Amino acid sequence: MEPVLTVEDLSVRISGLHILQGVSFTVAPTGVTVLLGRNGVGKTTTLRAIVGLTPPAGEVRGTIRMGAQSLLARPTHRLVRGGLGYVPEDRCVFAGLTVAENLRLAERRGTIPAYDKVFALFPELDRRGRQRAGSLSGGQQQMLAIGRVLLNDNRLLLVDEPTKGLAPKVVTEVAEVLERVAESVPVLLVEQNLAVVRRLARDAVVLAAGRVAWTGDARELLLETALTKSLLGVGSAEVSSPSARSELASPAVARKDRH
Repeated sequence: MEPVLTVEDLSVRISGLHILQGVSFTVAPTGVTVLLGRNGVGKTTTLRAIVGLTPPAGEVRGTIRMGAQSLLARPTHRLVRGGLGYVPEDRCVFAGLTVAENLRLAERRGTIPAYDKVFALFPELDRRGRQRAGSLSGGQQQMLAIGRVLLNDNRLLLVDEPTKGLAPKVVTEVAEVLERVAESVPVLLVEQNLAVVRRLARDAVVLAAGRVAWTGDARELLLETALTKSLLGVGSAEVSSPSARSELASPAVARKDRH
């Protein structure tokens, strides 16, 4: 199948720093592709370049295509209207507005917003419609950030660090939602929690020093302790322990692991 997203020789300079240096990868039209790497290697910069949010003084070169359509030099609002959904790092909700107002702002003109789907995934948002977003917990704000994107039909979702700073129970809830979402729309995910990666991701792209250091099957990567250690600075033991499996592994993955 043709990839939903193709990135070729992507180079990004910001304030004189050459952050991305010829990054190339593809995102499959189904499932979750995870973008991994140590802190500061350019994962968030990659997502922001795809969605057109590189700072005005930055320089972006290379090729970014969603299907056959070039994304470079197109304004962000047009990319979003074209079906590119983006959930930024640190949520970025409008703190002074209510939950309902945050959601209303995300509605795309000329479409019917999928409130039923969003409230089925996140009932808390329905109950807290009149509450100001700034008074929500971190987990509730993350639900709102994801919910805003899911109001609309998307061809691809970019999701940046969705479990960052969340309590374990909320991490599980967010992982469950993303797993359900990925059944109908492909996801390019940046995530540091390897247990979540193990549960969700089929394909992996690893960045190191602004370049692609590895691509392949995500679960194969996590099974290779030495490789995971060299690329990510952590061992695979934390995602193969009984507690991690019982809390975050999906039933299908758990059955596979027992054989």
